[in-house]
Amino acid sequence: MDIIIGAAVIILVLIFFEYRLRKPDQIILYEAGNRVRRRKARFYPRHFSLAVSGSVHSRILDIEADAKGKLAVQIRLAAAVAASPENLADLVRAGGWNKDAVLNAAKEFDIIIEARVKEFSEKYEIEELKSEMLSEYLKSKLGKGAASLGLDVLSLTVQAVNPADEEIADAMQQRESARIIEQTEVINQRARTAARKAQIEADEEIARSEHELELKKINLKKEREEKESVLADTRTEDELKRKNMQLEFDRKEIEILKDNPELLILSPQAARLAEASQNLKNARTVISLSPNETAQGTELIGMLQSFLQNLIQKPKPKHEK
Repeated sequence: MDIIIGAAVIILVLIFFEYRLRKPDQIILYEAGNRVRRRKARFYPRHFSLAVSGSVHSRILDIEADAKGKLAVQIRLAAAVAASPENLADLVRAGGWNKDAVLNAAKEFDIIIEARVKEFSEKYEIEELKSEMLSEYLKSKLGKGAASLGLDVLSLTVQAVNPADEEIADAMQQRESARIIEQTEVINQRARTAARKAQIEADEEIARSEHELELKKINLKKEREEKESVLADTRTEDELKRKNMQLEFDRKEIEILKDNPELLILSPQAARLAEASQNLKNARTVISLSPNETAQGTELIGMLQSFLQNLIQKPKPKHEK
C-alpha cells in the first residue's frame, strides 16, 4: 500500500514538474514523424515541446545604401513580423529549436530586407528614390522570403529616404522647396485666371440679360404704340363717321328748309330770334331806351317782318295750285 501511494506521489510530482500551462501568446511545437507539429492542448510536456512566441515583433531598420553614381543614402524602415502557423518547419529551420526562434528568424529577415533595399536603390538616381516606390517594391518581393523563414509580414513601411551627404540633402530640400513654391504660384495663377474668367462670364451673362431686357422693353413699347395707334385710328374713324353723319344730317336739313321755307319758323334759330325780340320792352313798359337798344330791336323786328312777308308772298308750285 505504501508503495502504491509513493508511486502515485512520484507520478504526481513528475506530472507537476513536467507539464506546463500554455499561455495565450505562445505556440507549442513538437516533432513527430520527422515533422514539426503544433500542440493545441492547454497543457504540454516541456521537455518534449518547444514554446515560441506568437506575439508581434516590431523593429526599426536603418539601412545605408548607394544610389546611382555611388551616392550614399540612408533609409529607415519599420517592420512588424510574427510567427507563421502555416510555416512552422521553416521557422525552426531559420531560427533553430529554441524559444528565440522568432527573433532569430527576424534577424535573417532583416538581412533579406537590406539586400532588397540595396538592390532597388542602385537602379535609380538619388533624387528619384521615393518612399512609396521602395515600399511597393519591398512588399512585392518579400512575401515569399518571409514565408521561407516561417514569418508573416504584418506591416512594412519606408519612413524616410535621405541622402547621407548633408550638402546634397540641403540642395535637394532647396530644389523641392522651389518646386513647391513654383507649383503654388502656378495654382494661384490658375485660380486667378479661373476667377477672372468666371467674372467675365458673369459680366457677359449680365450684359446679355440686360440686352434681352431692353429688347423686351422695346418690343413691349412698340406693341403698346401699335395698339395706341390702332385705337387712335379707330377713334379718328369713329369721329369722321360722326362728323359725316352730322354733315349729312345738316345737308338734308338745309335741303328740307330750302324746299320748305315755311319750316324756318319752327327752327330753333327763329325761336331764339323771337325770344330775343320779346326781351325788348315796349314804350308802355319801358320808361326809356337807349338809342342802341332801340335800333337793335327795330332791326330784329324788321328782319322778322320781312321774313314772314316773303314767306306769305312766296309763289306756290303749279302742282300745289
